[in-house]
Order: sequence, then structure tokens, then C-alpha cells
Amino acid sequence: MTTSQTAEITGLYRYPIKGLTPEPLPRVNLRTGQTLPADRRYAIENGPSGFDPEAPEWKPKIQFLMLARNERLAGLDSRFEDATNQLTIRKDGQIVASGDLETAAGRAAIEDYFAKNFQPELKGPPKVLSGRDHSFSDVARKVVSIINLESIRAIETMLGGTAVHPLRFRANLYVKGWPAWSELDLVGQTLAIGQARLKVVKRIVRCPATNVDPVTAKRDLEIPPTLSRHLGHMDCGIYAEVIADGEIGVGDTVAVEEPRLV
Repeated sequence: MTTSQTAEITGLYRYPIKGLTPEPLPRVNLRTGQTLPADRRYAIENGPSGFDPEAPEWKPKIQFLMLARNERLAGLDSRFEDATNQLTIRKDGQIVASGDLETAAGRAAIEDYFAKNFQPELKGPPKVLSGRDHSFSDVARKVVSIINLESIRAIETMLGGTAVHPLRFRANLYVKGWPAWSELDLVGQTLAIGQARLKVVKRIVRCPATNVDPVTAKRDLEIPPTLSRHLGHMDCGIYAEVIADGEIGVGDTVAVEEPRLV
């Protein structure tokens, strides 16, 4: 990829509760060293994890309810309100659980729903977890995930023309304008979006969560094996760390910043 090639943000999403509904955002303020505000702020513990909210440390996703193993989560429609910390969960259009995640009673209401309805998958009592500004990301670093829509189109071709919903990849930023797979070569590069700067730190290795259709909640594709067969790896998308504050939004240009001459 040359530094003259730019992309455009077509979608911007956060995931307040790990494994639950993506929430679209028109614009958001990025802060150095942080995720999108409230991204993966909460998780639902699946069996004792040893997570200490007073001294939060990264835990592998297997410790939580997650789409990689619990595809029924995609059948829930959740919404989180920042002002009230209220999580509302709907199924088939009906409210099935609601609670303030910063109160014991609110967390208990959410936990009770999962205890009653996710019993086959549970390894212990479900527990809503949070910890200061901790993010329950799949990686220990605080990152922003980016998916190139042209790479998804390439996957559709690999699958014989089968449509692939972009939200299977649960990214923060979706972009168009880059050639398919060119984003994988950006590790170590800096992306400029307005005043914000993001350093690309890692490719994203895809897991079975991408096999789950976010609309039907059916596990109906085999995306990681397909990537492996065609590309020799299971990478799709990139992680980037915010290294300079700035506001970003849908429609903004993403440019690969040219290295400064020393």
C-alpha cells in the first residue's frame, strides 16, 4: 500500500457488553491509550474467572459468555445508556431483562436472566463484571479494531458468492477504499483521522465468532478455515492503538501517515 491511498470510515461501533449487541455511533472522541468510550466495558463471567474489579487484569475470552461458543447471544438485542448505566435486553422485540449495571440490584437482574436462559452453556453462576476503565477486549492492549470492507468482499468470493455480514467481525471501524488485504501490511504504520492518530500494532486472528450470523444467530459459515485454505493464515482486520487524541466519525478519511524524515 502506498501512503497516498486513503480510506473512508463507513461504520463506527462500540460493544458495551462483551458478546452482546454492537451499537452504531455517528462520531466519537478518541483518547490516547484508550478504546472507544465504553467499548467492552462489561463482560458476563461464565464460571469463576478470578477477575478482581479493584485490580483489573486481562483474562482470556473463554472466561466469559462470548459468540465464539455462545452463538445464542446474537439473538438478543441489547442497548446500554451511558447516562444511567442502564442495560436493556430484548428478545423477539420484548424486554427480557433490564438493570443499572453500576448497582447490585441492576446487575442481579441481568445475571438472573442469563442464569435462567443460558443454563446449558454455563460453567458457574453468571456474573456481570466491570473494573474502572478496564476493557474486556480479546487482547490485553487497549486497541481499536479496523475492518477493510474490500477484504470482506474477498471472503465472499472465497465462499462462492455467499454474502458475509460485516458485523460478524465485530470491529470498531469499518472502512472502504483500501484494496483487499492491504491493511494487513500496515502493522507499524500510523493512521491519521483528522487530529487523531492510531498506530497499527497487530493483525487480528479470527476465531469461530465470525461463523455466527449477527442477524439470525446461526452458526452457518466457516470463515477461519476458509481464510486458512485460501491465504495460509486466519487474519482479517487490524488492531491499532490511539497515540493522539481526536474526534472521528462516519465519513471521515483515514490516511496512512508518511514517515517523518529525520
